[in-house]
Amino acid sequence: MLTYHLENRNGLPLYEYLYRCLRDDILGGVLAAGERLPSKRALAEHLRVSVITVEAAYQQLEAEGFVEARPRLGFFAAPVDRCLPAAAKAVPVPPEEPSRSWRLDLKSGQIDPACFPSALWARLTRQILSEGGHLAPTPHQGLPALREAIARDLRDFKGMAVSPEQIVVGAGAEYLYLLLAQLLGREAVFALEDPGYPKIRQVYGKWGAVCRPIPLDGQGMSMEALRASGATVAHLSPAHHYPTGLVTPIPRRQALLRWAEEADGTIIEDDYDSEFRFTGRPIPTLQSIDTRERVLYMSTFSQTISPSMRVGFMVLPPRLLERYRRELGFYASTVPALEQQVLARFLSGGGSPAGSWYEQHLSRTRKKYRLRRAAVLEAFAACPFTAALKDRGAGLQFLLALNTEEDDEALRQRAEGLGVRLGFLSEYAAVPRPAYAHTLVVNYAGLDADKLPETMALLSEVFRTS
Repeated sequence: MLTYHLENRNGLPLYEYLYRCLRDDILGGVLAAGERLPSKRALAEHLRVSVITVEAAYQQLEAEGFVEARPRLGFFAAPVDRCLPAAAKAVPVPPEEPSRSWRLDLKSGQIDPACFPSALWARLTRQILSEGGHLAPTPHQGLPALREAIARDLRDFKGMAVSPEQIVVGAGAEYLYLLLAQLLGREAVFALEDPGYPKIRQVYGKWGAVCRPIPLDGQGMSMEALRASGATVAHLSPAHHYPTGLVTPIPRRQALLRWAEEADGTIIEDDYDSEFRFTGRPIPTLQSIDTRERVLYMSTFSQTISPSMRVGFMVLPPRLLERYRRELGFYASTVPALEQQVLARFLSGGGSPAGSWYEQHLSRTRKKYRLRRAAVLEAFAACPFTAALKDRGAGLQFLLALNTEEDDEALRQRAEGLGVRLGFLSEYAAVPRPAYAHTLVVNYAGLDADKLPETMALLSEVFRTS
């Protein structure tokens, strides 16, 4: 009769310890394949445990295939490889690098948290929760109400005549980049602005796409370099380029559209923070002057509402919409229904002469950032480390040419030692060029105007001009 010492089970339930003892005997060959196990009652009496305990152990062995139950005959050891499983080795896992707290961060695209409409957002959330329906399945392109609100906003403020059916809602720009890479196919060759937003080439590169950096001239992406690149897709930000702030004028936009038609190509218009234009009229989108269905427009709410929302959208030209639905329509919506419903109501609700809640929010935010921008530019202009300010009157960042000959990397390391995070223009370039050296990309939205004297003193210590 099988005998086990059940008192040394280290806290395991009795049935589980018995199951392990029997399993190990089967794996070790103590119980040969086809050998009959004791009856449940006989083993229970021998081990002085309940029949229920033995029955539970046998059931687990049977479920895992270690024994076979034969009607009216009992349980028999199953044929298994006669070796004990190797003891699991603890694999050391490197600790996650903690996020660093900075005394000053000019690199991150932060926004002022005070601008977020917390009270209204909470009220809209409570309304929608009380109404129900937020747990219903979400269409893969996004909720119709949200797509209708986005289409209306694009029509009223961007001059874009698009239908809600053309809009695809997704969890931020990076997710949409992945969808676009899959939609346009492995054979696509992507022309990317250089310098430019690094995550664009990182996402396309990880997908396996061929990326060609295209230098910028005074009007945007160089047409000569674009034509020579063999690209079939041009990803650009004509309304407000990040990080240089460059605006692509109408002659260059028309040339880009001609290139797309001649090359049977596609233009991805990445409309980054063009809502924050402080001088002159808003710049029309490239999509609004496209008559050949060559422009695919995309944008997010990361700068206008909050980066943590992770809500973006793209407008597909009709020639790509059917292909998207056929090839990528199996993807589920990546933005929670509740968040989509709140955003839809925020974009369309309000009904006052001042416009929707979103329009009112943008108006307040523009005013606040306009004042902050003026104060920041004035403070930087008066500093001895400033050689020149390169501001385009739009966006939440500007370029600052430094009055120094020190290497960018040396400056960055010294800044980090003082708890200061800096972003240099050279970091945004795929192809290094001397012209990019000694130039800071200053993201000013998170700078508190009241702390500008302290900020300037800290930067003077970094650049050793104090």
